Amino acid sequence: MPTRGDTAFIRGYFVHDNGGLQNSTVLVTGGAGFIGSHLVDGLLSAGVREVRVVDNFVNGRRENLAAALADSRTTVVVADIRDRTAMPAVLEGVDVVFHLACLGVRHSLHDPVENHSVNAEGTLLLLQAALAAGVRRFVHVSSSEVFGTAQKTPMDELHPTWPETVYGGSKLAGEAYARAHFRTYDMPVIVARPFNTYGPRSHFEGDSGEVIPRTIVRSLCGRPALVFGDGEQTRDFMHVSDTARGLIALATCEDAVGQTVNLGSGSETTINDLVTAIHWSVGPDCGGVEWLEDRPGDVRRLLVDDTLMRTLTGFQPEVRLEDGIAELVWWFANRPESPQEMLEAIEDRNWVR
Repeated sequence: MPTRGDTAFIRGYFVHDNGGLQNSTVLVTGGAGFIGSHLVDGLLSAGVREVRVVDNFVNGRRENLAAALADSRTTVVVADIRDRTAMPAVLEGVDVVFHLACLGVRHSLHDPVENHSVNAEGTLLLLQAALAAGVRRFVHVSSSEVFGTAQKTPMDELHPTWPETVYGGSKLAGEAYARAHFRTYDMPVIVARPFNTYGPRSHFEGDSGEVIPRTIVRSLCGRPALVFGDGEQTRDFMHVSDTARGLIALATCEDAVGQTVNLGSGSETTINDLVTAIHWSVGPDCGGVEWLEDRPGDVRRLLVDDTLMRTLTGFQPEVRLEDGIAELVWWFANRPESPQEMLEAIEDRNWVR
């Protein structure tokens, strides 16, 4: 398919306004993961002095950092954010922290205690270490899962938080710890709540697998898309390059300090319509649809109100869902592994152990 060049295809590699990040030392926890690795690429393009990546490689992949590791400004530390010995040394001299390290939604269904330990306790330990290190900005990356199902739409930052899963609860606990550090210690914290992010490097495998990459892989193999429930659940999908740009925009916005800010596209898409878009991009041999029982803890409806984000930063998403899906189908079709090899790593009911 025609593309606009590699830097446009995997877009998060350039930033329109580096707004004070130049010459900064930045730490990205979970930086070998899906969103984290795109953020690392964007930070390098923004002219930072150094990017330190902390990842234990449970979900992250070293291949996600291929471009970043070719840059001498990138350092990777293999560590767990809960490691009280390793993290103070990693934080020494760090100006800005982007905290993305976590375990995901489906993981929380089969191992809720470990999910809480990483997402909630790990966040508290990292905040304490960052406070002691004197970082000048801490961006805690939360999730729209803290809301649960929409009680009204669009969902602003004051929408009630009723998580459906331990993952959502653990992310909400992390938010609360971050806000408490701002109020108690005057720590310069920003809480970002991305909604549903998709794009290159997204997870299809294991309990990290998400609906878009899983459906693309199955469709490339001529297997039916699996839709849990009636498929009328809705999500607010945003391309990972836009998510990375939005996080950088928040980090460089003084008025965002102390705020909790939603980050989404403002467009609502049903799972049925999403599958149709994927099938259109894959072509006639896509394999159809198979409807299955509801997934436990599945949020019914999400749609962001991004007024605060736009007011604070002027941020606007740039990638239309149709374009992003078409490019992502191309990306998966051209990976080193065959679609069949990727299919073997997919767990259809990835919340069961």
